[in-house]
Amino acid sequence: MDAFKGKYERTSADQYEELLKVLDVNFLLRKAATVSTPYVEVFEEGGVWNIKTSTTLKTMELKFKLGEEFDETTPDGREVTALVTMDGGKIVAVQKAKKDGQKSTKSTREMNGADELIYTMTVDGSDVVCVQKFKRI
Repeated sequence: MDAFKGKYERTSADQYEELLKVLDVNFLLRKAATVSTPYVEVFEEGGVWNIKTSTTLKTMELKFKLGEEFDETTPDGREVTALVTMDGGKIVAVQKAKKDGQKSTKSTREMNGADELIYTMTVDGSDVVCVQKFKRI
């Protein structure tokens, strides 16, 4: 996990708007999300990991202990039960929707070398794969 610690700036986002459409994010929020350049910071305090994503519009924090389930409200408003684990050097987050009709997601964060973070996200029942790349700053 220590390899992930640091600050990153997004350099590319493939199929991001398509993913937001699958999650039923409205047009204005999709546009705001796709034009902003997010910064990500990964750090740990007292065994609690934090993946903090900041844009000019808002800041979101994913706080977790590896291997411990927790309740979360996603940035798009879904109520989920989340679990974050390490699998083969990758941070894997699974978000299971609590309400019928809402979507469950899976995301993977992995390092490519020492300075590139690759964030891949999928939605259960959809073949859209969103890949965002971030460069260490």
